[in-house]
Amino acid sequence: MNRILIAEDEERIASFVEKGLRANGFVTTVASDGDTALGQARGGGFDLVVLDIGLPGRDGFTVLRELREARVTLPVIVLTARDSVRDTVAGLEGGADDWMTKPFRFEELLARVRLRLRTAARAPEVTVLRCGDLSLDLRTRRARAGESLVDLSAREFVLLELFLRHPGQVLSREQILSHVWGYDFDPGSNIVDVYVRALRKKLGAHRVETIRGMGYRLPQPDRT
Repeated sequence: MNRILIAEDEERIASFVEKGLRANGFVTTVASDGDTALGQARGGGFDLVVLDIGLPGRDGFTVLRELREARVTLPVIVLTARDSVRDTVAGLEGGADDWMTKPFRFEELLARVRLRLRTAARAPEVTVLRCGDLSLDLRTRRARAGESLVDLSAREFVLLELFLRHPGQVLSREQILSHVWGYDFDPGSNIVDVYVRALRKKLGAHRVETIRGMGYRLPQPDRT
């Protein structure tokens, strides 16, 4: 029996979602603020989170970012009144599995919950990301470059993971800022360049390519 965490501060909406999910065989718990939601989600025991963005305490974007930084991989469906493209992109790139706007129909939410649970059940757990002789262990949070074992800071870890999940793909500074530093990033900041230099110093200067005017890329090994 699947357990669903409902992170929602509007009592009427939380009760509506909870009653509907329970009527369809799910076990539910409601968290009315972001701090409680984060603690419960990180504590384990849940199979999916329905997450509001406008939570008191930590907002939903912060909860989502901290869950993903802590390697909590349970599916998250954002349920929010925010419907701008910027918000949607920030949520999905920040680690949300789905995004629904209020007002909503419960039947659609139920269908998305079931879909995400089925997808999560089928997906094998990836514990090590690799590209050539570069690898990143998601459990120990350590990288290996050739024969060298490398310790990373929290931000360096998230940045390298992003590159390893998109080998050969050019990632713009804006994409990197949004993914690694979250919703409240400063598009004029040079923090991406600073952290790329740090990764190069630890892993080797050739590991991350600069694509002038576009961004950065983790080169894939020559297969010829």
